Amino acid sequence: MISVSGIRGIFGTDLTPENLARFTAAYGTWLNGGTVVLGRDSRVTGQICEDIVASTLMSVGCDVVRVGIVPTPTVAMGVLKYKAAGGIIISASHNPAQWNALKLLNSTSEFMDAVQGKEMIAVSESGKFDYKAYDQIGVSCNDETLLDYHIQEILNLEYIDPEIIKEAKLSVAVDAVNGAGSLAVPALLEKLGVETVHKIHCTPNGLFPHNPEPLPEHLTEICELVKDTNADLGVVTDPDADRLALVDDTGTLFGEEYSQASVFDFILSKKPGATATNLSSSRIAEEVSEKYGQKCYRSAVGEINVVKKMQEVNAVVGGEGSGGIIVPDLHYGRDALVGIACVVQHLAEKKISSSQFRSEFSNFYMSKSKIQLDELGKDADDVLELVKKTYANLNPNTIDGVKIDFEEGWVHLRKSNTEPIIRIYTEGRTLDAAEAFAEKIKSIL
Repeated sequence: MISVSGIRGIFGTDLTPENLARFTAAYGTWLNGGTVVLGRDSRVTGQICEDIVASTLMSVGCDVVRVGIVPTPTVAMGVLKYKAAGGIIISASHNPAQWNALKLLNSTSEFMDAVQGKEMIAVSESGKFDYKAYDQIGVSCNDETLLDYHIQEILNLEYIDPEIIKEAKLSVAVDAVNGAGSLAVPALLEKLGVETVHKIHCTPNGLFPHNPEPLPEHLTEICELVKDTNADLGVVTDPDADRLALVDDTGTLFGEEYSQASVFDFILSKKPGATATNLSSSRIAEEVSEKYGQKCYRSAVGEINVVKKMQEVNAVVGGEGSGGIIVPDLHYGRDALVGIACVVQHLAEKKISSSQFRSEFSNFYMSKSKIQLDELGKDADDVLELVKKTYANLNPNTIDGVKIDFEEGWVHLRKSNTEPIIRIYTEGRTLDAAEAFAEKIKSIL
């Protein structure tokens, strides 16, 4: 699977050494040399992929800083630290263990935008790579301290105070799914001043003990751990630790959309400013923003689209409802570690339990479904146009597919780039209401 943000596949079948080398050579050629920060998550195939990628980068004249098993946002911090030309994270994010991928950053530590990605893909397809002579190849070095740097930069944020957290004597449970957060999250919590850290699945061996996507049906163990240990909070990261899920002190999940809401609430309590999220994220983002007299702006789905919107409106915080937290005071990228720091700081300052904190938010419920285009006998654009015309009086948002905002909820339709389907996201005040919105759209079609 090739996209503007990288290449992804099952190792040994479609993600082969040949494909890895070809795509990496295209990226290095597109960069025209310079330093590249290279990190990976804990997948079993990570070391093989790292060796291939590092060697290929050097062959096209790039210098490589290898940083080992670290969270995706740590590599982003490395790009800033080294003023590098770019960064590569070898990680298939929440995909199962047999998958791996290259996630590509530009010189600003952000994921490549559509224009940059298309340029690089064109190089890959042309096969014209800038391989260097023996006396012009790049060099490689290791940096085993980058995670420490990342954590310290979080501690340096003006609104993070480990002394206040230490006084609160908090207990936090962690499930890092044996991924890149296995060492990073406990180390962060210790530096923040958390008194007790309870760990499960914090061995970075890439053998995921459950489906690594942080969804409710996969997180029963951490909920039980919180209850068994009387922890004040539970935190969960995906394999590359750029997404965050939260569990309250009763062992109840906050809900996927409420990681973002929690950090919005904390940041806006410290500094005024706009917020931004994508079109498929919950209305809780608007509700929290309005609580502080601020506006929440919406972008197309995708991290880089949220980042561009944040920069356009000078947002003080942003993210995606899937648990991606973006705090621009640190860097423009999803970062579970800074999200954890913000939530822990907020609990310590408010002197309330995490369940009390969660209860301050309204409840919204989302439903996700899809329509098979081959069953309809129509193409995706025809379907989107029909929905747009049906609800023309509600001024549909067409930035990314079609989104219809009703007073009591919303419907968002997006076409898939890889399957003949239309994805339908809906939200309402109850799950039944959210599902009813989806059925209404299906009945129209």
